[in-house]
Amino acid sequence: MSDQGPSVVALGGGHGLAAALAAWQPLARDLTAVVTVADDGGSSGRIRREMPVLPPGDLRMALAALAGSDPRTQEMATLLQHRLGGSGVLAGHPVGNLVLTGLTEVHRGDAVRALDTLCELLGARGRVLPMADVPLDLVAIVDTVDPDDPQRSRHIRGQVAIAASPDRVRSIRVTPADPPVHPDVLAAIAGADVVSLGPGSWYTSVLPHLLVPRLREALAATPAHVVVVLNLEPQAGETDGFSPEEHLRVLVEHLQGVPLHTVVADAGAVVDRRGLLSAVRACGAELVLAPVAARDGAARHDPELLRDALAQVVARLTGGERA
Repeated sequence: MSDQGPSVVALGGGHGLAAALAAWQPLARDLTAVVTVADDGGSSGRIRREMPVLPPGDLRMALAALAGSDPRTQEMATLLQHRLGGSGVLAGHPVGNLVLTGLTEVHRGDAVRALDTLCELLGARGRVLPMADVPLDLVAIVDTVDPDDPQRSRHIRGQVAIAASPDRVRSIRVTPADPPVHPDVLAAIAGADVVSLGPGSWYTSVLPHLLVPRLREALAATPAHVVVVLNLEPQAGETDGFSPEEHLRVLVEHLQGVPLHTVVADAGAVVDRRGLLSAVRACGAELVLAPVAARDGAARHDPELLRDALAQVVARLTGGERA
């Protein structure tokens, strides 16, 4: 590992990945975001239904999170995040979704080249890559909460529908089942010092990376230190009633050969510390308990506090320790 910090690959999507990227950025020598491409709602859903491109929303958020600190690049990041107003066909579209879609067309469907172009324009300290080269759909089996439902379980298709369902998710899969993955994604994972998963919507942003065979194989083979950042609280419907231990249990069920070295959890969100510590040790991992929640009480990670927690992990690796 370089004296300049580790090479980090962070996997996820949405606000959770954006927080992780902001936390990792000051610590990493180089940083690669591998972003979910299963969003089918809002602007991203409209674009993917109308055009043969990856849903751009989560990719755009990762780009904005990695933007340089120069005022001009920050202004560009603000523009990419700006949602158009009005009531016409463009209303609600973030400018960045349209820019990324347009650049993908300019580069003849090459989304990675379009992302690299935007990284250059943003002065990004890192790279943004899609988890698959084609748009994905999520299909979940959920246990219904309706006691009068004779089937007791049903299939739900689509990220938005799964996230909005009040029913408890039992299992999830991606379709197509074995999508193509860009070689640069696999190379980044193979060369990483640290691979980071979470935080984020557990079934729709975090676990999907472990459901893509080529991604999971790369994660199982990498010599990198694998870090998982647990969520601060359950997500209504998707993980309703989940304790931190339950989040970890579901994750472990999906690892299938992927190692787990460190689990980071918010000290204030863990009720049963002994239970979580026991669950973490049963995975062969170590637990880092630290205050990582936003100071205003909102259910989101504070990037600076999360950075401090992740710095503990980096310090142990730099010192030659291994979980």
